[in-house]
Amino acid sequence: MVHWSPFVMSFKKKYPWIQLAGHAGSFKAGANGRILKKHCECEQRCLSLLMKDVLCPYVPGYHGDVEKDGQKYNQMEDLLAEFDFPCVMDCKMGVRTYLEEELTKARKKPSPRPDMYQKMVEVEPEAPTPEENLQKVVTKPRYMQWRETISSTATLGFRIEGVKKEDGTVNRDFKKTKTRDQVTAAFHDFIKGNKNVLTGYISRLEEIRDTLEISPFFKTHEVIGSSLLFVHDSKGRAKVWMIDFGKTTALPEGDELTHRASWVEGNREDGYLSGLDSLVNIIASMWNSETEV
Repeated sequence: MVHWSPFVMSFKKKYPWIQLAGHAGSFKAGANGRILKKHCECEQRCLSLLMKDVLCPYVPGYHGDVEKDGQKYNQMEDLLAEFDFPCVMDCKMGVRTYLEEELTKARKKPSPRPDMYQKMVEVEPEAPTPEENLQKVVTKPRYMQWRETISSTATLGFRIEGVKKEDGTVNRDFKKTKTRDQVTAAFHDFIKGNKNVLTGYISRLEEIRDTLEISPFFKTHEVIGSSLLFVHDSKGRAKVWMIDFGKTTALPEGDELTHRASWVEGNREDGYLSGLDSLVNIIASMWNSETEV
């Protein structure tokens, strides 16, 4: 399943398009405050269901699919259209970013991957075993599981993927942002002490969490590779949305997830709410620090 991440500047205001994560070239301009995202059957199904779920106000509005230049696209609301020179952050949610079936499939054919070995040593030179260093390869299952341990994914239940600031500068260098202090420092740099923004974010995160607790869609889906998109501007407007459902998979009928229980292979728990609890706690601590000053 190809995963696309909609981090683009508003076409309506003719900002340059910035993509913080995922595969490049996945968007085109739409009309009437919409963007076109390369078609994904799984995401289309999820968005169609979410339009009828209590989570509807917290996900991009979905307006069906459309064909343009011979390519099929999902037509979605441009979440940045209401902001002036928005600051944007992508936080990928959950304690893992791969589906259980991806891990199972990778184990069946654990072919040696020199490209993944190269990615590993570029980020953490000491990570490969002596044997892996000798052969200069790692298997995909090994890489997938290692990848979650170098960031805050495994420890906090989310990780920062990328940030775009008001001046247009982009930072995607968060691969080793792992500890709570490191994550908090990144949020401080993103929000820069704006109390209105902090208030807006904490309020929206708590609303999303309360809604997730009662959402029929959320209870019955393994939510993998999905992000929370943080957006604010200098006027103090701040919103958070749930985005990216290209890997979100329905459970067998009758099954439900807590999204907080520890993941044991086979139980399909994704840790989404654990990550959201961590985010709420971090933002609330920042808000308390600012109001005490």
